[in-house]
Amino acid sequence: MTEERPPLPPFTRETALQKVQSAEDAWNTCNPEKVALAYTEDSVWRNRDTFVTGRAEIIELLTQKWERELEYALRKNLWSFDENRIAVRFQYESHDPSGQWWRSYGNELWEFDDHGLMRRREASINDVRIDEAQRRIFGPRPKEEYGQELPPR
Repeated sequence: MTEERPPLPPFTRETALQKVQSAEDAWNTCNPEKVALAYTEDSVWRNRDTFVTGRAEIIELLTQKWERELEYALRKNLWSFDENRIAVRFQYESHDPSGQWWRSYGNELWEFDDHGLMRRREASINDVRIDEAQRRIFGPRPKEEYGQELPPR
């Protein structure tokens, strides 16, 4: 039996928005095994300057990420979409083990197979040092805030 991860391509605006929110919700669990299930067994990633292939490497990368990015909280927003591709903008905040807070800004390009699993992900991310008082992302997004965008600064 082939795994499926609805919504499936081709995407409409509504289904692309659902896919983005589902990804945000999964990433906010900080559970690498759960997150990896949304990707094909041979998914190819570029994450910043790191290249990984397959779920095992995705799990390893995410495990290391969330060991150093503590109290991670993410917001993703749909930028664009077509039949089997989605582009998102995102921001997340976390602190490192020394207690320094960071806001990370980025863009992702996603490509999906016919079963709704992501087979390719390319992420460009920049980090900005912030004071704890500057935080504006606290935990998972409440449902009443789905789809709302954060200003860039």
